[in-house]
Amino acid sequence: MSLQTWWLYVVTVFFVSATPGPNMLLVMTHGARHGLRPSLGTMAGCMTALIAMMSISAAGLGAVLKAWPMLFDTLRYAGAAYLIYLGYKSWRWPVGSQDEAATLATPALAADASFGKLFKAGFLVAASNPKAILFAAAFLPQFIDPTAAKVPQFSILLGTFAIIEMSWYLVYATGGLRIAPYLREARVLKAFNRISGGVFMGFGALMAAVHR
Repeated sequence: MSLQTWWLYVVTVFFVSATPGPNMLLVMTHGARHGLRPSLGTMAGCMTALIAMMSISAAGLGAVLKAWPMLFDTLRYAGAAYLIYLGYKSWRWPVGSQDEAATLATPALAADASFGKLFKAGFLVAASNPKAILFAAAFLPQFIDPTAAKVPQFSILLGTFAIIEMSWYLVYATGGLRIAPYLREARVLKAFNRISGGVFMGFGALMAAVHR
């Protein structure tokens, strides 16, 4: 892989990663609710799932999903159902009194802010879209030189992707952290929960409706 090809990959991934999606919405939401440090668990979960899916794609599962539409649809509907469930959960997130809203909006004070729980949430959201496997199967080979060793090239592409993706996670989480003070008001926190929940449900419905 030439340096020019790598730079083209960097620019492409930069804009692809910047695009708002379920992962970025979750990272921003957790940044607002729990703070930057706890939301690192969310970022780690998302990143682990994406790296695993890209590796699986390189191992040939992308071709399997193309050959077995029923398997792909099963994974797609399961992922859509999880996003809709997550949206419903966010929509119904308890607010209560003004004091409770202030507590929920204070970074790291929410009850479910443990690293393990946030990691799990991030992993499941990132893994909920099987199209990521097909995308990687179609996207990555365009930047690999077929005449050179493939494993080193894939490692470079994967490492580059991880750095850029994590950078955008930090940007979105910081954005969430900046809006956290406004969530101390019960009505604002409720509106935030409804908006984020509605967007998650929208992502889920879109995933279920749109075919390959």
